[in-house]
Amino acid sequence: MSRRTPGAGRVQALAALSVAAPVLVLVAALGTRLGAWPVGIGYDLLTLQVGWFLSFVGAAAALAGLVLAFGNFRKLGLLATAAGLIAGATLGGFIWQKGRLAAGPVENVSTNLAEVPGFGDLGDERGGQGPGPVVGAEACPGALPVMRQIAPTAAIYALEQAGFTLRGAGVARADGSREGFWFGFDHDAVIRIRPGRTDIRVAARDHRPHGGEACRMATAISETLRAAG
Repeated sequence: MSRRTPGAGRVQALAALSVAAPVLVLVAALGTRLGAWPVGIGYDLLTLQVGWFLSFVGAAAALAGLVLAFGNFRKLGLLATAAGLIAGATLGGFIWQKGRLAAGPVENVSTNLAEVPGFGDLGDERGGQGPGPVVGAEACPGALPVMRQIAPTAAIYALEQAGFTLRGAGVARADGSREGFWFGFDHDAVIRIRPGRTDIRVAARDHRPHGGEACRMATAISETLRAAG
């Protein structure tokens, strides 16, 4: 009968605790996408609060596991090291994401603050949630208008290149929507086409910070349009 490696059970338990945060985030995202619970539970509670707390617990557990495995590193070192790497990456990812969310500009970006483009059939309040205050190039330097009348086909192409699904297009405008992969957060975009100037607006459908997603997408659309012939 084989003898059990001393300390193996404790190292395994600590390793399991070390990966609890990323597993929880995966379950939270999957459950949200499948409609098992609302985004307020899957993202706001399970991910940003419980997952954030567990990332610190996991890092501490991984460190404890490495200390326990040190006496028999040949048999337990691989598990303890893998758990430590996962826990460290998870905590680092949370810290990076928290900073990104805090630093990102408002998720409602327009290239024209004097005459902000509307969202047409969606309405500016979109489901009663509203996109919040509008910011321009002072907060998102890449959100620049195109100082010419672009072709509708170029507007459609720019929306699709930025990952938007086209909702409608005409001579004077093109509209699109984009659903995020993990938790299904929606952003809307409009390209307003006028003689001598084309403006862009991108906004999230909720009041949550998304780390400047609207700014990045508005920038991408602007760059594509300005590069078009």
